Amino acid sequence: MDNSLYAAVDLGSNSFHMVIARLTDGRMQIIDRIKERVRLAEGMDDQHRMSVEAMARGLACLTLFAERLTNIKPDQIRIAGTYTLRRASNAREFVAKAASLLQHPIEVISGQEEARLVYQGVAHTQHIEGPVLVVDIGGGSTELIIGEGFEHKALTSRKMGCVSFTQSFFANGKLSEKAFNSAVLEAQHQLAPIINQYHKLGWQSCLGSSGSIRTVRDVLQGEGWTDGSITLAGLERLKRELLEHKKVEQLKFSGLAEDRQGVFAAAVAILLGLFTSLPIERMEYSDGALREGLLYEFEERLQHHDIRERTALALSTHYRIDKRQATRVEQSVLPLFDALSDPWQMPIEPYRAILGWAARLHEIGLAINYSGIHRHSAYILQHTDLPGFNQDDQALLAALVRFQRKGLKLSELPALPNHDEHTVLRCIRILRLAVAAHHRRQDKLLPEWRVQAAGDQLVVTLPTDWCEENRLLMQNLEKEQRYCQEHGWPLLFQLS
Repeated sequence: MDNSLYAAVDLGSNSFHMVIARLTDGRMQIIDRIKERVRLAEGMDDQHRMSVEAMARGLACLTLFAERLTNIKPDQIRIAGTYTLRRASNAREFVAKAASLLQHPIEVISGQEEARLVYQGVAHTQHIEGPVLVVDIGGGSTELIIGEGFEHKALTSRKMGCVSFTQSFFANGKLSEKAFNSAVLEAQHQLAPIINQYHKLGWQSCLGSSGSIRTVRDVLQGEGWTDGSITLAGLERLKRELLEHKKVEQLKFSGLAEDRQGVFAAAVAILLGLFTSLPIERMEYSDGALREGLLYEFEERLQHHDIRERTALALSTHYRIDKRQATRVEQSVLPLFDALSDPWQMPIEPYRAILGWAARLHEIGLAINYSGIHRHSAYILQHTDLPGFNQDDQALLAALVRFQRKGLKLSELPALPNHDEHTVLRCIRILRLAVAAHHRRQDKLLPEWRVQAAGDQLVVTLPTDWCEENRLLMQNLEKEQRYCQEHGWPLLFQLS
């Protein structure tokens, strides 16, 4: 395997993209790009089920991608699913098959996280001066971001995409004034909740990312209707020309590839909605997008600028977590994981890091109240936008803090298809033990202890004199012992 290679895969609603880069002198150098149009969102029914045909197209594409990924280390690959895999009721079925084909987990990311990664992709590939509005029109959703430099100021993901709008307004292939007006009106409706916020923030320039925006730019330029930018006048002329053709299959514009023909009218309608609602005067095109954002985040993590660390710190500050107590628990959790990872065969990634964040944030629910803190903490972590965390890892983080204390109602453990159940349960045991051991919230109270695993059994060795001097804390540890034994998890305390 080539240790210098990194890969990012974007499983979009219209197209699947893969970008390969080589790490050279601490920087990512893109060496290969592969794109396949799969139309994953096409044919989704009223129950939000992806069609058999769409899933087959997607899996056929991933068979090709899998071949290209064989010489890249698994921890140097990221695969992200977006709008359709967030929304489809049978997404889990597709994700399981895709993960099996690729021999790698699929991260289904939230709309906010998609927007953040799109901005990072643009910011790393385009020189930006001053505040900028970035727009990415995908197959199922459109992301809008205001940022400056490498920092975003506002993120949103709206439910409008070139595939979904084609199905809703241009499904029969006819291009009518009524259909166009309905599509533009729906785009304006989707944008209404964010207009005031975006107006207040403002921007100096606008960049469009994605194949749909590139195609509109190419057509305007190819027909000689623009100097290379997208403008409202250019879009209105495009609309008039589209209506003269009347049917999608009749479109013969310079710069319009055949595989973009079917969704072109929807892209123009969405752009008209954007330009008239925000409003936008001029949009330039940027090559950067979600896959570049995924790729350059590897670079950030290599330089120890993990966005997830910043997210955890921001949450800790916002909810005024007792940082000393969080540190006590974390300083027990991580050595426990290190001691038990080999005998329990627990992978380091991503479990060690997520367990550490769970320790830091396990008391976030105190912002609501102490009673039911574990449930409150889980709720906040599950329902808050956490930049840097994909949906599966966010669900794991919430699950760990949900089971940090009290009775083990594991019937309430959510499905975590990309995580090994045995490892998840063992991480829960580690967090519970650390939380119980620091119940008195005092520095340097816990003695040197030894924790060993024999199968599912944990043996904790503590000094005899310490146990005698700390009966109240021992009662708490013995209560944890009973909770574990009720679930068939042997926890033994041994005196030395």
